[in-house]
Amino acid sequence: MSNDRFSASGSPPLVLIVDDDAQFRRYLRTLLEGEGFRICEAADGKQGWESYLRQRPQLIITDIVMPEQEGIELIITIKKQDPVTPIVAISGGNAGFAENYLEIAHNLGASATLAKPFTADMLRKTIRQVMMGNESRPALHAG
Repeated sequence: MSNDRFSASGSPPLVLIVDDDAQFRRYLRTLLEGEGFRICEAADGKQGWESYLRQRPQLIITDIVMPEQEGIELIITIKKQDPVTPIVAISGGNAGFAENYLEIAHNLGASATLAKPFTADMLRKTIRQVMMGNESRPALHAG
């Protein structure tokens, strides 16, 4: 999944994954490293903000419901500082609640949203869209 937007830097884009589920973070790390991305991780919104400030990733993928600081707060904080970096908001659990959270995230500045569970292909397509500047909200998938 090459990306012309960030190829001028000479190094693969850095993606910050923020999710309290360590197993899910590992899954995303493995998937995205396989696509050529560099990865940094955080277990909640507070750690995500600290990692964002230290590393300045080119893409952020954040869960919504997490301890310490939720993804909604993280999206608000990052968008105040940096309205350009794309953010993909993800959420699982009860389909109705996930869709409500994702709608809020989108309204607050998330570039795209995905409901868990989603396929690797759905994630790849979403990342490609937001990194190319084609910010559109993919259809929510709940299951």
